[in-house]
Amino acid sequence: MLKTNRGGNILDLFTMAMENNRSNKPLAERMRPRNLDEFYGQEKIVGKGKILRRLIEADRLTSIILYGPPGVGKTTLASIISKETKCEFVKLNAAIISVKEIKDYINKSEELLKLYGKRTIFFIDEIHALKKGSQQDVLLDAIERGIVVLIGATTENPYFEINNALLSRSKIFQLESLSNEEIVKILNNVLKDRERGYGSIKINIEEKSLSYIAQLSGGDARAAINTLEIAVLSTVKNKKGIIEIDEKLVQESMQKRIINYDKAGDNHYDMASAFIKSMRGSDADAALYWFGRMILGGEDPKFIVRRIIVHASEDVGMADSRAMLIAHAAWNALETIGMPEARIPIAEAIIYISKAPKSNSVVMAVDKAFQDAKDFQYRVPVHLRDTHYKGSKNFGNGIEYKYPHNYPGNYVEQKYFPDEMEDRKYYKDDEKF
Repeated sequence: MLKTNRGGNILDLFTMAMENNRSNKPLAERMRPRNLDEFYGQEKIVGKGKILRRLIEADRLTSIILYGPPGVGKTTLASIISKETKCEFVKLNAAIISVKEIKDYINKSEELLKLYGKRTIFFIDEIHALKKGSQQDVLLDAIERGIVVLIGATTENPYFEINNALLSRSKIFQLESLSNEEIVKILNNVLKDRERGYGSIKINIEEKSLSYIAQLSGGDARAAINTLEIAVLSTVKNKKGIIEIDEKLVQESMQKRIINYDKAGDNHYDMASAFIKSMRGSDADAALYWFGRMILGGEDPKFIVRRIIVHASEDVGMADSRAMLIAHAAWNALETIGMPEARIPIAEAIIYISKAPKSNSVVMAVDKAFQDAKDFQYRVPVHLRDTHYKGSKNFGNGIEYKYPHNYPGNYVEQKYFPDEMEDRKYYKDDEKF
């Protein structure tokens, strides 16, 4: 056996060096799936026989955009594709790359295609950071000419951030947050894996603690693995050489759960939609939950109360005309006392409006009226025209108008629509008032 001048053998030193190199990588990076069989979640798109899996396995990938929240496997899928494909694989950073650099990569890809018939895949993480004009247009031209295949990954809704021409040439795959069960499977795999994970370490962690990590991670595999890593690295082995991890330690390792909310992205609109639909569906509890998610995520409470006011008129309407008063009271409270105290009167409005009887008769009526106003633009009937200026009587304005207060019950039958139109019925009474 070869010896070193430090007294150890070459194999021992090599093993130690490899171990140090491995341990320097974050656990989440070490545990990144190496192939589709190790990939957890997203069964709808990469499960056995699904379209994206078939394209990857056949090495016939066309331009795609992977869209979803953090930690659900977008970069991992790209990494797997880079290993499975015979194409040249180029990873680009959308945040710092210039138009010139993109053109340089395209030129190299074109040369590779001409000389060797080899395609090039561009993987662009956070592709929404590419400028819609110059950068996206340069990329579009290369895709149209068949020089490159695009894999874009983004946490932002591509329909908001990427130009239509590029979208039309790409297949969009939406990745969902992982379920708690999928997160637990991933964590168990980390605990069992002797090569990359903690399989060679004695760790005692109950299944409920793993479930707790999954619950706190909010469907983000990276966040879950990072929590487990912190818990393991920060815990001293007991006398038996075992690392004991309980729920309290998990909570400390997670520290503060980051609310998954983006005020500028589609998450903002999705939660606002869920909030409104919960009130419309008379589920006050769900509406309060989405209210909490938005507020804790940093949403402007004025935006939320504006939605409450809209809902009070659009979905409650005249079925309970007090709903609008309650909604405006919440606005006044917000203006007067501010947050966090105003969360209570806002919650009161949410509960009241959620429980109120529902009717969309007002919005239906006004929309029909607006459509007729657009389609039938006739002159005002003579008897309804203004009489407050000198000479109006010379035109016959208002002469045949019947003043309702001059009649019993303050009502008299009279035509109010243009002469060319039949009377319309837009509004159906919700209550007698």
